Amino acid sequence: MDDQAIIDLYWKRSERAIEATAQKYGGYCHTIAYNILNSREDADECVNDTYMKVWQAIPPTRPARLIAYLAKLVRNVSLHQYEKANAKKRGAGQVPLIVSELEHCLAASDATDSEVVEVLNDFLAQLPRETRQIFMGRYFHFQSIKDIATMRQVSESKVKMVLLRTRNDLKQVLEAEGVAL
Repeated sequence: MDDQAIIDLYWKRSERAIEATAQKYGGYCHTIAYNILNSREDADECVNDTYMKVWQAIPPTRPARLIAYLAKLVRNVSLHQYEKANAKKRGAGQVPLIVSELEHCLAASDATDSEVVEVLNDFLAQLPRETRQIFMGRYFHFQSIKDIATMRQVSESKVKMVLLRTRNDLKQVLEAEGVAL
């Protein structure tokens, strides 16, 4: 079933919409949640919570790209779950490491979230496709360096170097735009 047909089911308030979403994107959503939480049970819970949020949001929202909309929702739900579970301690997952990798780029600033998003989107649009996919795999989907290297069929050292160079480029762009310190 194509995405527009699934969205139409949500607009008609048909429960088949959730079934179709789960069938087409369940594995994708579960992977994102698992990469953040490192727990199959917690990932399952977050995916189910994501389906509930989609049900509540459509309508009135009509996402242009359902897969991107789901990715954003499951990522946010999973990060919220991660924060709750690790309020007093840091877990063994990828989140603390990934956040620490980006800290030097995304220093505190006076810029609004929408300004940061605009600069980041422009930056990502200008990256070569492979670099953008590596960067998004690491910092949006929370994939491990090993998983990225395996998927891209490159060495882990190449992935690390691409990420380092891209973070440095991002920092320069943010500073040039007055977004980062």
